[in-house]
Formats: sequence, structure tokens, C-alpha cells
Amino acid sequence: MYIFLAFLAVPLIEIALFIEIGGLIGLWPTLAIVVATAIAGIIMVRSQGAQALADLRRALETLGDPGRALAEGAVILFAGALLLTPGFFTDTVGLLLLLPPVRRALIAAAARRVQMARFTVGTPPPGEARGPRGPEDVIEGDWREIDGTGRGSDGPSPWQRH
Repeated sequence: MYIFLAFLAVPLIEIALFIEIGGLIGLWPTLAIVVATAIAGIIMVRSQGAQALADLRRALETLGDPGRALAEGAVILFAGALLLTPGFFTDTVGLLLLLPPVRRALIAAAARRVQMARFTVGTPPPGEARGPRGPEDVIEGDWREIDGTGRGSDGPSPWQRH
């Protein structure tokens, strides 16, 4: 329901703002402002997106929690989409989302509503299984040795290309 209201309200707000601002300053200055905010927004999205990507890489390299960096990147991506959408309202919201204090406040508010149950990186500790099976489950199978050519005692392996 909220998405429907947003799809209904945002275009109406944009049309009203275009009419009002266009009536005050004229057509060409209005269009110039929209284009200038889009260009400025793209420049900001590129620089902040690169910083968010560097933060994500750093978190992954140090085996830290990449959640904050991923959230920052998602908000920056959303801000970029808003800035590419022509209009004063979407440009204002997009530029606000590019301000780090606003972005952090939004992520903190979302984090209070979302709970991460578990986050692991790397190989699980001994005795702890990965996936739906428990450590006590055993998977049985048949095996046979093959030489380096892919040929076993009963002919070529069906799993290798010839």
C-alpha cells in the first residue's frame, strides 16, 4: 500500500513543483536547475560510491562485518537513481541521502527494525557443519582411483572431456 501511495504522490509533487518553480523563474532556468542537480548528484554518487566500495573491500579483507558498507552502498545507489529522475523533490531527497549524517541516521533507523541472526566468514569451526546437515550426518558414496589421463580401471571417466 505504501509503495502505491509513493508512486501516486511523487509524480504529483513533482508536477506541482515544476509548475510553481517554472512560474517563478521561467522554463529555461527551471530546466537548468534540474540538469545541474543531476550532474552534481552523479559526481557525488561516483565519489561516495567509490568510498563505499573501498569500505566494503576493507571489511571483507579484515573479515569484519560488511553490513554497514553494504547498506551505505545501497543507499548511495538509491540516491543516484533519485538524482537521475528529473524533478525537484526526487533531487532533494537524493541529495539529502548523499549527506553522510542523513545516510547514517537512515541506516541506524533501519538497523533498529532489522536483526541479523548470523554472519560467518570462512571455514566453519571443526564439528560445525555448513548448510542444512548436522555434523553427525554421513554421506556415503563409491569411489575409484584414476590416473592423470582420466582413465580408471574400467575405462575413461564420464566426468572429463576427451
